[in-house]
Amino acid sequence: MALRSGRTRQAGRNDEVTRTPLGAVRRAQTITTYGVGSLIAIEDQSYIVSGLDSWRVWPSDVIYEPRLQHWLRVARFQLPPADEPSSGDGLRVRIFPEVYSCGVCKKLQEFKRFGSPQGKSVCGSCDKPLTPSRFVVACENGHVDDFPYFEWVHKKTATDRDLSEKVKHELTLESSGQTASLRSVVIKCSCGVQPASLEGAFGKGAMPDLGIKCKGRRPWLGRDAGEPACNATPRTLQRGASAAWFAITRSALSIPPWSQSLQQRLNSHYELLRVFLESGTPDSVILKAIEKTDLMNDGRFTAEEVLAAVHRRHELETSAPPDSDETAFMFESANALRREEYHQLYDGTRIVARDENFECVQASGDGSALPYGIRRSMLVKRLREVRALESFTRVTMPDAAGGDTRRAAMAKSSVDWLPAIEVSGEGVFLVVDEQLVREWEQRPGPVTRAHQIWLNHTRLLRERAAQSGSVKAPGEIKSPVTPRYLLLHTLAHVLINEWSLDCGYPAAALRERLYVDHDMAGVLIYTATSDSAGSLGGVVAQGEHRKLYETLESALARAEWCSQDPPCMESEASGIDSLNLAACYACVLLPETSCETNNVFLDRAMLIGAPDDPATGFFYKGD
Repeated sequence: MALRSGRTRQAGRNDEVTRTPLGAVRRAQTITTYGVGSLIAIEDQSYIVSGLDSWRVWPSDVIYEPRLQHWLRVARFQLPPADEPSSGDGLRVRIFPEVYSCGVCKKLQEFKRFGSPQGKSVCGSCDKPLTPSRFVVACENGHVDDFPYFEWVHKKTATDRDLSEKVKHELTLESSGQTASLRSVVIKCSCGVQPASLEGAFGKGAMPDLGIKCKGRRPWLGRDAGEPACNATPRTLQRGASAAWFAITRSALSIPPWSQSLQQRLNSHYELLRVFLESGTPDSVILKAIEKTDLMNDGRFTAEEVLAAVHRRHELETSAPPDSDETAFMFESANALRREEYHQLYDGTRIVARDENFECVQASGDGSALPYGIRRSMLVKRLREVRALESFTRVTMPDAAGGDTRRAAMAKSSVDWLPAIEVSGEGVFLVVDEQLVREWEQRPGPVTRAHQIWLNHTRLLRERAAQSGSVKAPGEIKSPVTPRYLLLHTLAHVLINEWSLDCGYPAAALRERLYVDHDMAGVLIYTATSDSAGSLGGVVAQGEHRKLYETLESALARAEWCSQDPPCMESEASGIDSLNLAACYACVLLPETSCETNNVFLDRAMLIGAPDDPATGFFYKGD
């Protein structure tokens, strides 16, 4: 997919809009890496991806997933526009940061003031390449702005005379090169104010100490799209830092009836038939309209079956979205969306047509060959997943349990769709023995270790709530982490590591999907990619009873020892925000694309026990 500029860099108001191809990214990257509001470097310039209202989307690229549409309250999903005229003309990007510097004349100013020739990024005075500002400021509410170089140098050392409007202010950026620290980066002004280095600019209180507040800028939506007030503290970030943009993605599996042939074929006709329903048209009239559509061409479905499917879709749309308050996706592994999937995965499917998107059958055998602790193994031979970009945050990543309420705007005006991709794959769904789990999660060891993570997570949630001005009392904000969740999550990680060695898939090609609540204890390990790597059959084979027994035994044996032990096993806190215990990259951590909680809430002691208490491990069978 092509990335295209908006207006020419020096265009006037009456100039025509030109959209010059600047670079390309994969469609999937616009959901995870280069989505709306993200920064992207292309050659010697830096850009920010524009909002959804600047995207040119096409009816042929509509994606349907009724359950996820209902949950996110959108009419449809759209594939990001490709770079071919028949399916789009790429994404729009805007220059950001707007401040550039010249390495020869040292000037530090807005790009447009350099007089660079159209299509180039060079200084108009010395004809040397320009460099976009290395630093930006952002806040947790998603706002982002150029680093305030003028305020930084003047508020530190300026006098009233220096700030007078009669005094000319021309900034320069110089580096002594003596060290790699920010102390060597010095900002000077022609007004004669004392130069100031950028030392200390990354501190949490650097901006508030100088009285610099967040201006509420949203450059991805345009120059005039700022918000009037923002109480969040602006923080200095490097332009290419991962903290400059965190995607908030939501996903759902296509399960019956929405994965079935009839609902798939109904997608392109549903809007018209929905209008009939909502206008009170009698069913007899709607049946005649259905008979005139191509839904009836091959005779697979009767008009009555189609009408029943229309009514079912309409009932879903008009029902209240589950958890429709601010905690809609709080602890995703236990929400209603996952609960529907859990029951379908647990029960499986019987007769499945070739063009349907979901096929799940129980592994052959009577269960005697299943490993200890595993109650059921289901082979998911076909699955389809839709992943949508709901929003994004900056500075700190979204809360791993799903309770974060920060949402940056994706468009300046209201839109009824979100960008999404659909992927196909296969997987294995494992259910842990409920009775054994209930007994295990009452033991002192699992309770104590889980409580350590619970305390750290609860403290983090309360700090973020206080910063965002939440009206909830601190006592109402609690972590949802339980021993059961830590067990299932860590089990998924060790199996992904093991299966990546056994079946030939790289760990990054495998993903986890957790189903954890007081009455759920399941994990889906699957491939879901846009290419053939997602459907080669290698993962499904791991779910057969005898094979599963072998790989789980091997995975637990590997988990018993880590090259970073004893510090890893004896750690009282590790990982991001101290939300792990015995977990590091030498044992259970995975590529971030494989884990749905950013590699937190992990503890391999939940599987194999702690040195001083082997009974902490779920798979510990006693002497």
